[in-house]
Amino acid sequence: MGQGDAGTPRLTVIGTGYLGATHAICMAVLGYEVLGVDTDPEKVRRLAAGDVPIFEPGLPELLTKALESGRLRFTTSHAEAAEFGDVHFLCVGTPQMPDSDAADLTYLDAAVTALAPHLRRRALVVGKSTVPVGTAQRLTGVIRELAPAGDDVELAWNPEFLREGFAVDDTMRPDRLVFGVASDWADERLRAAFRPVLDNGTPVIRTDLATAELVKVAANSFLATKISYINAMAEVCEAVGADVKDLADSLALDERIGGRFLRPGLGFGGGCLPKDIRAFAHRAEEIGVGQAVSFLRQVDDINRRRRARTVDLVREVLGGSVQGKRIAAWGAAFKPNSDDIRDTPALDVAHTLHRLGGDVRVYDPAALGNARRAFPDLRYGDSAFDVAEDADVVVLLTEWAVFREVEPEALAEVVAHRRVVDGRHALDAARWRAAGWEYRALGRN
Repeated sequence: MGQGDAGTPRLTVIGTGYLGATHAICMAVLGYEVLGVDTDPEKVRRLAAGDVPIFEPGLPELLTKALESGRLRFTTSHAEAAEFGDVHFLCVGTPQMPDSDAADLTYLDAAVTALAPHLRRRALVVGKSTVPVGTAQRLTGVIRELAPAGDDVELAWNPEFLREGFAVDDTMRPDRLVFGVASDWADERLRAAFRPVLDNGTPVIRTDLATAELVKVAANSFLATKISYINAMAEVCEAVGADVKDLADSLALDERIGGRFLRPGLGFGGGCLPKDIRAFAHRAEEIGVGQAVSFLRQVDDINRRRRARTVDLVREVLGGSVQGKRIAAWGAAFKPNSDDIRDTPALDVAHTLHRLGGDVRVYDPAALGNARRAFPDLRYGDSAFDVAEDADVVVLLTEWAVFREVEPEALAEVVAHRRVVDGRHALDAARWRAAGWEYRALGRN
């Protein structure tokens, strides 16, 4: 297995955050020689020592396996990466700009300009980051201008579709692979770089660079629209005394609609959906088709409104004011099986209740460390029962299984008042009410 080998390519992964660490580890486990690259020496040191700096089920065990195999190493050197690799995956973050809805491409541009000057032989650079359409075309010019190998270096785009909490399975057994390529050679190199995945029968869409860039934002925009749609219906249900859960269950049985992402509640957060739909709308306006996706602004508005309406519901349950009331906040992460608190509705609601004078205590099975750093003014507890002690209301904000499995009769022994606001429509309302609890959720009568 050598450099430039026509068979199995050596892989580098530029950026070892959530996406990059997962990709590097899984590719090594699948049999590739992989070099992970990051500008943060501490992150490189931790990964090389077998310490995964993110919470993702199954990943720590795979990192140990990959390191023991000798196929996975980490470095801070782009020169070493260029010498080692045949296919270079760009996996750096593209967050929202601090003063705009646009995507911040600083890290991506820095990765390209750090790698390209060291590319002295034929190689394929593959973008996996989520970017505004047109980025790949621009970067192709940058790479060919900076790389000593010039036109022998090609750029392809292979968008990622990882779901936090299921990232290992989504990498090893994805439901599809999208290859945005400009040549047959690039397509062949990508197929060689994903051979074990393709051998499992994973379908491949071969397309152009621009279409590949659009796939991820188009998928996330659709999912965000579906979530906000049912939450808009919840607002209608509140106005007329209908029940949004029964409405959602009825819609889910229509095979044209389906039930996935049709769960009403607090809405979406995290590092992908919110920033992706904003960046997509921003880019569409830049290229003159903003009107075509103007509905995404309303999707975003509906989603943001869920947080304020949840706070209003808690206030209503508490008789009109949260001042001085003990509030148990169950959840901090934006979704279960994750420690990600980026744009999380859970902590947004908890912090708003705190600012309104509530005595808020937060518990989350995985995200407490991140939550404490981001919101040091909140109080935290050691368990669901710990934060619920003497609570005037329990508010479910992230639908972890540990919260869904709480026995309402047992919890009743520790709270001051049996009131629960289910921000995720995750609890069995009939069961909680049968145990003497006042159960409330947005859009439920």
